[in-house]
Amino acid sequence: MAVSANRLELLQIADAVAREKVIDKQIVLDAMADAIAKAARSRYGAETDIHAEINPKTGELRLSRHLLVVDDAALENDSREIALSEARKRNPAAQEGDAISETLPPFDFGRIAAQSAKQVIVQKVRDAERDRQYQEYKDRIGEVVNGVVKRVEYGNVIVDLGRGEAIVRRDELIPRETFRPGDRIRAYLFDVRREARGPQIFLSRTHPQFMAKLFTQEVPEIYDGIVSVQAVARDPGSRAKIAVTSRDSSIDPVGACVGMRGSRVQAVVGELQGEKIDIIPWSPDQATFIVNALQPAEVVKVVLDEEADRIEVVVPDDQLSLAIGRRGQNVRLASQLTGWDIDILTEAEESERRQKEFAERTELFMNALDVDEVVGQLLAAEGFRSVEEIAYVDPSEVASIEGFDEDTAREIQERAQEYLTRIESENEARRQELGVADELKEIDGVTTAMLVALGENDIKTVEDLAGCATDDLAGWTEGRGQDATRYKGFLDGFDVSRAEAEAMIMAARVKAGWIEAPEEPVETEGSAEEAETEAQPS
Repeated sequence: MAVSANRLELLQIADAVAREKVIDKQIVLDAMADAIAKAARSRYGAETDIHAEINPKTGELRLSRHLLVVDDAALENDSREIALSEARKRNPAAQEGDAISETLPPFDFGRIAAQSAKQVIVQKVRDAERDRQYQEYKDRIGEVVNGVVKRVEYGNVIVDLGRGEAIVRRDELIPRETFRPGDRIRAYLFDVRREARGPQIFLSRTHPQFMAKLFTQEVPEIYDGIVSVQAVARDPGSRAKIAVTSRDSSIDPVGACVGMRGSRVQAVVGELQGEKIDIIPWSPDQATFIVNALQPAEVVKVVLDEEADRIEVVVPDDQLSLAIGRRGQNVRLASQLTGWDIDILTEAEESERRQKEFAERTELFMNALDVDEVVGQLLAAEGFRSVEEIAYVDPSEVASIEGFDEDTAREIQERAQEYLTRIESENEARRQELGVADELKEIDGVTTAMLVALGENDIKTVEDLAGCATDDLAGWTEGRGQDATRYKGFLDGFDVSRAEAEAMIMAARVKAGWIEAPEEPVETEGSAEEAETEAQPS
């Protein structure tokens, strides 16, 4: 059968639209069929169940009405249903619940029906195009893409990627850089979201990984996996630090990234509008890594506090401004790169603080143990930080201090224990005076001194403690680096970590009956034997 011009035209239009929008031709044909069915419903009645099919090879259109077979007595809507007796006249095998298809004659579209059909086709094609864009670009998150600036709206740059449109928001642009329509742009694709107006593709030129990807393009050793980028910190448009390491000991990771006469790093600097880049060697040892991160400043000493995620760095007096950097930039970038809060001290400040701590500990030991200044200084110099340490340490450690013997050590430890007993008694009396419940003493990790501190902050029952947040007990810090502000918790000064504070609160909630106690993992005999077998050397 020869294909009519109208049918050929239908297939050609579907093919052209599919190629232009880069979608499947069948999607366009299905959209056309849905549109024709909608137009037919406006002719035959909105309640009528009309289906349209377009043959993808011939372009032939077939319109049909579907009628549900129901019992003769149950017939209610003759536009969607057909009586069983009537259905069996057409098909003797018809049963209740079947659908009878009835072919409809072709008809001419009116202007309104044609307009409605056009809207359906446009919407379906647009939805298919959006879905194609989302599926294509969601798998490209983390890539550097190239595009052409289409327009600039309120500082946001709209980019034509060829098969999609992306946006670089104003805060994702490097400061002071400007783009005009027609300019080529390179950026990092960091997010793709489904939204009502279609998939939104978000690009960034300030993202730390943009720099890492640029180095991957410029440095063959990174692309091949010999050199890897471990961390990146950026102050976009001003300065950046990048930590690199090498799997091959014969290849210098820093030299590979710099390139011959700085050619490789200069290519990245040129793309980032002159952003100065410090390339530093990464180290698994945190202290070494932090020393490297603070380059070009020299570091004398590093003290890590792993519980608080803070680190103290001591630098020579003349290196302080270099270590901090202009407006705190160097220490801020080093902090971002390493993930540690960094405090910078000069040698003079560190010495003064050490002397102050030494004097405070000496005075504490003199008052608590009723000893003279020399003995207090000897104990402080030996590294004892509290009376508890002296009271419960092995006697041989105290006796080994120069000028001490076993009798002296025993006497000092007895005095320390007596002092602690007296303090415990005073704290117990104060607890009772504040009206703090005895039940709180049963919670693991809570001491009498802590109960006094809690009572002074109006935490007097198990329910009161259960209602606390971790920040209430351990305190919290807002900001980072030099701008950090520390807010005290109820148990400040007791050396309680956030994990320990959280454990106390959870124990109180269990005791108060708010939650059930977590089940202890039960180790079966078989699992213990398996673990033992795995532990045996092969």
